[in-house]
Amino acid sequence: MCVRMCPLTVEEAQAALDARGRKGTHAISLIERPDPAHDAHPGSVVPVYLPCEGDLVVVQLAWGFPLEGKAGAVFNTRIESALEQLDRGGGMWAGAIATGRCAVPVRAFYESHATERVASERTGKPVRRQYRFRVLGAHAFLLAAVQEDGHFSIVTTEPNASVSPVHNRMPLVLGPGELGVWLGPDFARLADRSRIELAAEAER
Repeated sequence: MCVRMCPLTVEEAQAALDARGRKGTHAISLIERPDPAHDAHPGSVVPVYLPCEGDLVVVQLAWGFPLEGKAGAVFNTRIESALEQLDRGGGMWAGAIATGRCAVPVRAFYESHATERVASERTGKPVRRQYRFRVLGAHAFLLAAVQEDGHFSIVTTEPNASVSPVHNRMPLVLGPGELGVWLGPDFARLADRSRIELAAEAER
């Protein structure tokens, strides 16, 4: 379950779009350890890539789908549930997965380890250790998401070999050239992320 990530700024996200097709061009700098002050959490407003008239545009959306009549929001979308709802033609994610697929450009995402504990820097009490995940050799990468009415949710899937020692779910990380697939009709085949190589590092 992804509840923390390091998104690009609006300017960085636009620069990355503008640099498409220019081989060897890095529109943003490589940051090995992103500053936690720039991290996004559910409720944060972050840049998202949306398809628009055959191209992509950068828009700012709030992380989490609100629940009518309830406090809080749903900030992750299991791809298995979304595909099942799409097949039966109804459910919370049916419309968003059908017509609201998008992508969030990030430097890293984080997962909490199931059993490892460290002392909280703020309270001293034991908390679950956080692991930072990046795509090997990439300055930034894309997380698959769905959006609707100004809100987005990160799409999650079964963990690959990089993530499974830490958590039982992972964001659907898009590899090179896969954004077009995610936005196209054959997107369901991207649920298998076994070939995506991620670098995992304990935060502390």
